[in-house]
Amino acid sequence: MSLIVENVDKDVDEVAHLQGINLTLKRGAFNVLLGPTLSGKTSLLRLLSGLDSPSGGKIILDGQDIGSVPVWKRGVSMVYQQFINYPHLNIFENIAFPLRRARMAKADIKAKVHEVAEMLHIDSFLDRMPGELSGGQQQRTALARSLVKDAGLLLLDEPLLNLDYKLREELRDEFMNIFAKKQDTIIVYSTTEPFEALMLGGNICILDEGRQLQTGLTHEVYRNPCCEAVARIFNDPPMNMIDGIVSDGAIVLGDGLQLPLPSHLSALADGPYNFGIRAAHLSLTRANAKETGFDAVVELAEVSGSETFIHARHNGVLWVVQEEGVHGHSMGQTFPVFFDPAYLFAFDKQGWLAAAPVPTDSPL
Repeated sequence: MSLIVENVDKDVDEVAHLQGINLTLKRGAFNVLLGPTLSGKTSLLRLLSGLDSPSGGKIILDGQDIGSVPVWKRGVSMVYQQFINYPHLNIFENIAFPLRRARMAKADIKAKVHEVAEMLHIDSFLDRMPGELSGGQQQRTALARSLVKDAGLLLLDEPLLNLDYKLREELRDEFMNIFAKKQDTIIVYSTTEPFEALMLGGNICILDEGRQLQTGLTHEVYRNPCCEAVARIFNDPPMNMIDGIVSDGAIVLGDGLQLPLPSHLSALADGPYNFGIRAAHLSLTRANAKETGFDAVVELAEVSGSETFIHARHNGVLWVVQEEGVHGHSMGQTFPVFFDPAYLFAFDKQGWLAAAPVPTDSPL
């Protein structure tokens, strides 16, 4: 089974929601749609499901154009951001609902419901009503109802968005184990979170303002973003971007920060570039002699989970430093920032990737 999205557009009230989307999705493959809010992820999932029809282009399933085939004929399951369950039915009946509509035998329904409920650790809640469950348990129920159908196409539209941090981590790990068993299914998972996309792996499509920016293996796209827009989207916080000049075997960043040209950038011609570095590759302590440093003034420190993001300015350039752990930093405080030039990306003045760091064993 293969699903091909061929030069697909979607217009709503003469406003382009998607433009020129091209994808090939294969059975057993895991596919991630990554992009900010309003990038077109949900619009694309609605086209794949049959809830909407494309304004242009084709959606081809096993050689057949299905652009006008209704959702109930497509063999598709979809899980939404908001866990949608039938409040008047208990958990067993919520999961069994699509099987009863398909007129499956009662014994088979019971077996399949218990099988998928056990997989998602909700088998002890089958007699309860949705309102008696936690948010994570309700989202598991919604997922179970989608999985029990054994649909050829499983679409997940930011399914963890409305759950707290701990539940997201727990369910994400379970999803990976479940999806690994779905070798007969095409899975498409949308998210706004770069870290989640990296954890899930597989293939990725980066979307922004309805346009497809880059497609490929998730870790390869992360290591080699084709342009500045992808580099910003595929990092949280967005990749630090600094104007610079290459001249006589050296780089001058921003307003006078000079450093030797690292080996992976040695083929760059002299001239202006935009240089990028991830917040995780900046630190407040020097790890080795290869690292260069500068003093920066704190403008903001924000805590996210178990990390602190420090927004600091040096000679008019704003940098974001990712620090492990929860730390307090005062506005106006000055501290040193260090980084290894081996982690620098170079983009030409049109925003296209000119050179990327040499990959390490870890994609991060």
